[in-house]
Amino acid sequence: MEKLVYVVWRDSRLSPQAFRETVCGPVAKQLAEAGAQRIAASLVDEHVQDKLGQRLTRLDPPPDGIVSFWLDNADDRAPCEGMLGDATDRLAGYLVVESVPLVNTTRRAPLGEPTPGVNMVALLERPERLAWDEWISIWHQRHKIVALETQCTYAYVRNVVVRGLTPDAPPWEGIVEEGFPAEAIGNPAVWYDAEDDPAKLARNIQRMVESCQAFLDLDRVESYPTSEYRLSD
Repeated sequence: MEKLVYVVWRDSRLSPQAFRETVCGPVAKQLAEAGAQRIAASLVDEHVQDKLGQRLTRLDPPPDGIVSFWLDNADDRAPCEGMLGDATDRLAGYLVVESVPLVNTTRRAPLGEPTPGVNMVALLERPERLAWDEWISIWHQRHKIVALETQCTYAYVRNVVVRGLTPDAPPWEGIVEEGFPAEAIGNPAVWYDAEDDPAKLARNIQRMVESCQAFLDLDRVESYPTSEYRLSD
């Protein structure tokens, strides 16, 4: 089994809600019929419109989220890719290796319903100053500890890009998904698990910023608040 992640830009004729309904309805059904398993989508839809002030992007227009699924063989992706292409203005596909340092066991929802909370999706570039092995080591070992100790996350999924699958896919080498309570978005005290503790807040912010700076150029990170949907098992 191989995991594929597609960064998607919605069809400009569709509202965020209509795009979400299209992806989570007919597109998900078509993907499943074509052999896709464990289909999921994290989308900038109507449920996170009030969180978009926390979006970080250099792209115009910015992506509208990600769609992921698993196939027995990524070489057989053409039908699935075509279905996504028909529903989007643009898509960038990646073959990835998934790891899950923090499994969501506390905020679950039925298939097709939004996971309670906000799924923060980050698209990462590896700085030229770091060799690939060093970058992975910092991200997966040192940074993981800091991220889990300083934030109020209930889920943490890392996708390491093996290769791009679509023409002109941006050179992202990591795709991260972190689940946060909705009240954490825009509220640093909640985000950094330091309500009513200014000293802890300052420490956690400093640790997190220094950890991120060790393996990322922060001005090149894309980050989006999204609603997460599990669409098939």
